[in-house]
Amino acid sequence: MNFRIADTFTASLARLSGDEQKVAKTTAFDLQMDPAGNGLSFHKLDRARDPNFWSVRVSRDIRLIVHRTAGSLLLCYVDHHDKAYQWAERRKLETHPTTGAAQLVEIRERVQEIAIPQYVQAAAPLPAALFGAYDEGQLLAYGVPPEWLADVRTADEDRLLDLVDHLPAEAAEALLELATGGTPVVPQSVGTKQDPFQHPDAQRRFRVMADVDELARALEFPWDKWTVFLHPSQRQMVERDYSGPARVSGSAGTGKTVVALHRAVQLAARDEDARVLLTTFSDPLAAVLRTQLFRLVWNTPRLAERVDVRAMDAIGIKLYSAEFGKPVFASQDEVSGLLTSAANGVDGLKASPAFLQSEWNDIVDTWQVGSWEEYRDIKRLGRKTRLPEAQRALLWQVFARVCQDLEQSGKITRAGMFSQLAEAMSRREHPVFDYIVVDEAQDIGVQQLRFLAAMSGGKPNALFFAGDLGQRIFQQPFSWKSLGVDIRGRSRTLNINYRTSHQIRSQADRLLGPEVSDVDGNLESRKGTVSIFNGPVPVIEAYSSPEKEIEAVGAWLQQRSGEGVNPHEIAVFVRSELELSRARAAVDAAGLHGRVLGKEMATEEGFVSITTMHLAKGMEFRVVAVMACDDEIVPSQARIGSAADEVELSEIYETERHLLYVACTRARDQLHVSAVSPASEFLEDLNG
Repeated sequence: MNFRIADTFTASLARLSGDEQKVAKTTAFDLQMDPAGNGLSFHKLDRARDPNFWSVRVSRDIRLIVHRTAGSLLLCYVDHHDKAYQWAERRKLETHPTTGAAQLVEIRERVQEIAIPQYVQAAAPLPAALFGAYDEGQLLAYGVPPEWLADVRTADEDRLLDLVDHLPAEAAEALLELATGGTPVVPQSVGTKQDPFQHPDAQRRFRVMADVDELARALEFPWDKWTVFLHPSQRQMVERDYSGPARVSGSAGTGKTVVALHRAVQLAARDEDARVLLTTFSDPLAAVLRTQLFRLVWNTPRLAERVDVRAMDAIGIKLYSAEFGKPVFASQDEVSGLLTSAANGVDGLKASPAFLQSEWNDIVDTWQVGSWEEYRDIKRLGRKTRLPEAQRALLWQVFARVCQDLEQSGKITRAGMFSQLAEAMSRREHPVFDYIVVDEAQDIGVQQLRFLAAMSGGKPNALFFAGDLGQRIFQQPFSWKSLGVDIRGRSRTLNINYRTSHQIRSQADRLLGPEVSDVDGNLESRKGTVSIFNGPVPVIEAYSSPEKEIEAVGAWLQQRSGEGVNPHEIAVFVRSELELSRARAAVDAAGLHGRVLGKEMATEEGFVSITTMHLAKGMEFRVVAVMACDDEIVPSQARIGSAADEVELSEIYETERHLLYVACTRARDQLHVSAVSPASEFLEDLNG
């Protein structure tokens, strides 16, 4: 007998309390061991339209819904008694007549009227009848269930977002893409005579569990269907052969990391002798990637062994140690001291410490300028201050002295480490890695990109990037093309947001422009991005005092907890460590336990996660509160005060916007953004 679980089961399981989940998992394990259910209390659901739906008693109030036939047992749903029964009475499992895919279909006859929530707002004007021009055959080919054809044909803009909540994923995604001007991939048809569970779209929502160990892993990691299984447009990006460097982009929640993970696995699977590097800009994000990779390939350990998951600095230090010996890095404070000391010894130099530090960071160190001629002639991209040659000559005396002092002390900067590695990698006869996949590529630095390009050797398929220019929070923009990494013609954008509600996504997008372009002119557009589910409108408020803010946020968090949201599904973010006390106080006011996350970024059951916006990258929560967005905190006054010129000031404002965007888009279902008056100017943008 085939024993399967559906994504609806793991999604419903995640909404239960910790104790309820434990007993539900125990029942699931019992069914796995004995699908006949001997010793368990089965109850046939007489009111269900599908005659194969049964309930299984988990506890006094918890019921597990299964679909049972002679050759198959499918775990479908778990919830409190009445809610579980209501779910089953509104569903049936059927094979789509056109695509041949198994679908859990909501029964149209029982939906008297699709109520449109008041908080749904139109993103852009669309025709009144969005799909009136499509005949039934076309809509069926996209996976729309036959009984929903009439609703789809007459759907207007106001009804669309709520309508897709009732449809199978492939149909919902196709309609959203059609509505925004795209051309979705027609789902593969396997024919009705083949196993409907083998259809690619069915495999996105149903999984066969071979044994108890596999079931345990599936239930240990809440199964987010867009993380484990690919949308056809994502699969196309994963499996395609590229003639040079390629990049996938898209706004927060569109599945870029998913594509990067699958790309790394796919490259390792099709070339048994290959070594694959999956990298990102920080250790916490690398740890997240490592966990996600384990979930993806836990049952093929030899495949996992060929994928090396490391942060950029970590792989740099490892290779540098092998080539040159363990690096000794100069700290930022040491460099600042050397700059000040060297500047004091140059007569006639008029430059502030902030300008010297900025010039070193953005020009000399970033581009690894090694001579007066290089410094004299370098293009000052992103620097407004015009420097006459005489002034540059004085400045170079400072920087040359700092470079000399670093060399004599045996210390280097991280940019210097990657510069030396780039030279070493370009001389190697055999590359360290055959393929390199980079996640969060928007925050890769100049010398890091040179290093990656040198390791790739310019081979086809060797470099694959995933990132979002709108989430760039660490690096100055620079030309990839000038470093030999030209992605023109090999760049694709993901437009379907699986993680964040329509309301949160559309409001957070107000922090950014509709289009973002890089220095090489590659354009990333947010115009066609759509979210596949709804939620409440975010709360954005300014309060008269920190005490009032703490009280209000605490009450809001308490309400979310009362609605069944578990503490580990909640996070509170602030701009810096200086504001962490406000976040802790709000969690305490809610009667919840909070835990400040360090660089390990590991959430803990029973605790609300508290951390800074920078460390929020790569995480997601059902509920997020972003606190202390006061006028002199966001954007950071310390960063503004360090700006050397107007261009750098503009760049600071831009990355601070990106930072708030990152924090807001960690929320899946509900978002609360707060400040003490006067509030950050960015909150006005959020409110539109």
